[in-house]
Amino acid sequence: MSIILKNYGLWTSSVFDKKTISNVVDLKEKNPVDFEDSFYKELEFGTGGMRGIMGDGPNRVNKYTFGKTTQGICNFLKKESNEKNISVVIGYDCRNNGKELQQTVSNIFSSNGIKIYTFDSIQPTPLISFAVRELNCNCGIVLTASHNPPEYNGYKVYWEDGGQIVPPIDKKLISEINKIKYSEIQFEKEDSLIEILDKGVEKNYLKKSLLYNNSIISNSNPKKLNIVFTSLHGTSYKLLPKLLKKSGFSNIKYVKEQMIPDGKFSNVNSSNPEDESSLKEAIEIAKNNNSDLVLGTDPDADRFGIAVKNYDGKFVHINGNQTMVVLTDYLLSKLSKEKTKSFIASTVVSTPMMSKIAKKNSIKIMLSLTGFKWIGKMINDYPELEYICGGEESFGFLAGNHVRDKDAITSALILSELCNELKNKNSSFYDRLIECYINYGFFKEKLITEIAKGKKGAKEIDDKINSFRKNPPKLLDNSSVVKIYDYKKSLLTKTKNNNLSQIKLPKSNLLIFESSDGTRVAVRPSGTEPKIKYYFSVNTKLNSKGDFNFKNDFLNKKINSLIKQFI
Repeated sequence: MSIILKNYGLWTSSVFDKKTISNVVDLKEKNPVDFEDSFYKELEFGTGGMRGIMGDGPNRVNKYTFGKTTQGICNFLKKESNEKNISVVIGYDCRNNGKELQQTVSNIFSSNGIKIYTFDSIQPTPLISFAVRELNCNCGIVLTASHNPPEYNGYKVYWEDGGQIVPPIDKKLISEINKIKYSEIQFEKEDSLIEILDKGVEKNYLKKSLLYNNSIISNSNPKKLNIVFTSLHGTSYKLLPKLLKKSGFSNIKYVKEQMIPDGKFSNVNSSNPEDESSLKEAIEIAKNNNSDLVLGTDPDADRFGIAVKNYDGKFVHINGNQTMVVLTDYLLSKLSKEKTKSFIASTVVSTPMMSKIAKKNSIKIMLSLTGFKWIGKMINDYPELEYICGGEESFGFLAGNHVRDKDAITSALILSELCNELKNKNSSFYDRLIECYINYGFFKEKLITEIAKGKKGAKEIDDKINSFRKNPPKLLDNSSVVKIYDYKKSLLTKTKNNNLSQIKLPKSNLLIFESSDGTRVAVRPSGTEPKIKYYFSVNTKLNSKGDFNFKNDFLNKKINSLIKQFI
């Protein structure tokens, strides 16, 4: 019997409720393609949690797949914890079915004798990370699919340090979840163990964000900055405006129809701030009001995108690498603490410019795999060093350590303070960015993705990455490949003499090719969507602002050549 028919037999058994059984039968009869994709495998709980399309079946997000995960976490917590009173804080974002799934997850935890803290409305992911430590919880859960399309939802797990699960916890937890049978899920809630939180956690989060901000920023600067903000229908719709106003910003305009939480994302071109189209409406408002800064956060408010004016007065979308380097340079310029006892952080697929900034500022940099959980882990692993800030190319940034995951809300405040300070000096973010290029080298990056859906698509992704592994390129554009990083094999190969050395990071299906002129191309499958991601990085020297356009065109041509080579 095929795995699809086996799963169908299970999902039409008495273990499942009548509505689910009816939906499954209808799906098989009326939509065989969707049925196959829903039943050919289990939706996996991986090292970053789980994320998938909502619907019925083992490869879909529903109360049973989330229930199985939750029951496994319950069993693990009770087995591993020495405490009698185990507690978990749970949040959810604007996604469709979020509240209902949150109630299901809460019920299962309480049914297993575990104390639950929940919120009476949607909340940003960084607030849940903060709440884990604030409430001294063993674990935190956020139901979110971040920036994925509307049909998705997801399940993200934080541990007692406020960071996402990392080794060895992740593998142990996955093992426990995989043991669970659907018939073992305890759905009946225990009301006495479920507590709805008041505004105390939110107030303390805002207070910590303001304290960190005020420790860096000079409050002598009048707040002249004109801001346009959109929450893109997500969870920051209350907290970020509140934080900006508490910090003294009053000239804020909103994309009103996008400030309403909505899992369908009805009034946005994209809910992903990585996409330029996500800020289209906000930019139009900024143009009409002569605003200085456009801000947008993704649905769960852990990532943010911005647009600023260039030298021609035209609004341009700033990518995650650019925001990260300018914020890092700014924070280091304000740092009064001993740099030799501090560190900054980034990921191996983000801009190499971060390493140049670290070197020139005589501060330690730590690089991790993709996924901000690794940066959160660094804060715990090196208590003797003070974490200053860290970022990744995918628009995530964290300054300070009161949150242990990327935090769009606090980061957006610091970014606004920077732009305000620059405006008071008759300068701008764009000007500061080009100054960074002059000081550290002009690095330019571009991310390209290829989508391959379903069972067939998963194989296509695997085959394509393996073909690069077996037949790596010898040239990047016209420059010889000198280093090949294979994170799946944990091997760095220097091609000149075929010298091999160990990569001291966890294994990952990631390849990075580096040429003699510093050009880099990274290739990996997405961990959250059916995609291959290609990260292109090129660089050159920039001697003056007057040379920027010429050098920018040169790097654009280089990137376009690489795209043709790889895609």
